[in-house]
Amino acid sequence: MPAMFCTGPQRRREFLRAGALALGGMTLPRLAAASPSGKLDRNTSVIVFWMWGGPSQLETFDPKPDAPSEYRGPFRPIATAVPGMNICEIFPRLAQVADKYSIVRSVHHEMASHNDGSIEMLTGKTPLKADPTSTAYSDHPDIGMVVSRMRGAGPGGLPNYVGVPRKPFMTRPQYLGVEHTAFESGDPSVENFQPPNLKLSAGLNASRLDDRRALLQQFDRFRRQADRRTARDGLDQFHGQALDLLNSSEVAEAFNMERESAELRDRYGRTLWGQSCLLARRLAEAGVSLITIDATAPRHGLTRYFSWDDHVIPMYDWDLAPAMQFRAADMDPAIATLIEDLYARGLDRRVLLIAMGEFGRTPRISHAAGLQGRDHWPHSMSVLVSGGGSKTGQVIGATNSKAEYPVERPLTPQDLLATVYKHLGIDPQHEFLDFAGRPQRILHHGQPIPELL
Repeated sequence: MPAMFCTGPQRRREFLRAGALALGGMTLPRLAAASPSGKLDRNTSVIVFWMWGGPSQLETFDPKPDAPSEYRGPFRPIATAVPGMNICEIFPRLAQVADKYSIVRSVHHEMASHNDGSIEMLTGKTPLKADPTSTAYSDHPDIGMVVSRMRGAGPGGLPNYVGVPRKPFMTRPQYLGVEHTAFESGDPSVENFQPPNLKLSAGLNASRLDDRRALLQQFDRFRRQADRRTARDGLDQFHGQALDLLNSSEVAEAFNMERESAELRDRYGRTLWGQSCLLARRLAEAGVSLITIDATAPRHGLTRYFSWDDHVIPMYDWDLAPAMQFRAADMDPAIATLIEDLYARGLDRRVLLIAMGEFGRTPRISHAAGLQGRDHWPHSMSVLVSGGGSKTGQVIGATNSKAEYPVERPLTPQDLLATVYKHLGIDPQHEFLDFAGRPQRILHHGQPIPELL
């Protein structure tokens, strides 16, 4: 990282020259958000490793070695540090730290398209009209938007909802307001990483950054492109908060990856997912409440294996086994090191880690053109849960012999989200008013999972 991240006033001035205002994933109204009334425990955070596309339960955390060959898949299970807890052999590092996480094998719902399933998992609200084309957007805010609304701004001007390197694309803040959209960090694995959305627009040179009036004029121009109602209502507060962010040493420090040792960065992996997990830990440690890691496109320029959507796709030569091996090579060290790092730093009670996708995959393997794959399957999925003061080293729930349906402790996305809200100290029965003035409860149903508490 350049010398701009040294400490003191010089650091802040140099950070300004690099640009420090989030005006991409974080719009002007994002900074104008008023903190809600009430007291919350703000010393807790959640990291969601979001495996969009739908990871196979059999090729991750619910292998079925005794199932018929058309179900069990191409890999074997391996033993973990917890007797009786087996996971897929492509995750050897995760196997070594299994005493520091739990596996929930019995999450299920009914949404079989990507966006609908994602909306169910991230908002806790079932789409009223399923969209098989997977082009739906949420009618309700996702968990990060709720947290942003309930907790307000983070310490030192940090956003309370960050998407690394980008936010989930199918959720919308709706009646909470665009100010609660996630801040997008950009790719932290690139050399000399700086969040691209923390850069002022072209044309505002360094010599003018000390001129408050010129800066506010540029903010006003941005305001005209933003949500007019929210920007108008909070404009004065926005100006003050925007300038606070520009001068915030906390913001600069939280995103400064060069503060980490080369050895630790290597352990995470010098990959998009590895460095995303490391940045997520830094942000949680700095006080950001909710961080999502977009666990898609593990490498640049991919035409295949860019998501966890492991159908047979002959035109891309897309095959289940190499696809899973390809992604596991990045995920395994990244998540295992993140878990170890959280525990080593004493963050295992403050920070809750969840690794999940929107659904599982069909237990029966499909074949075409010499390739194998699995299709969408919301009826059973596995979720990894670590930290947050939760009980670890256990398996919660079970599926039948072919990983088709839960047969023990069937759980819902709402149960999982209720567990997250409990960790964050947020009442899931809290209600917001929608655009029509109707009360909208954060969760209509779901209970925290007692085995984790």
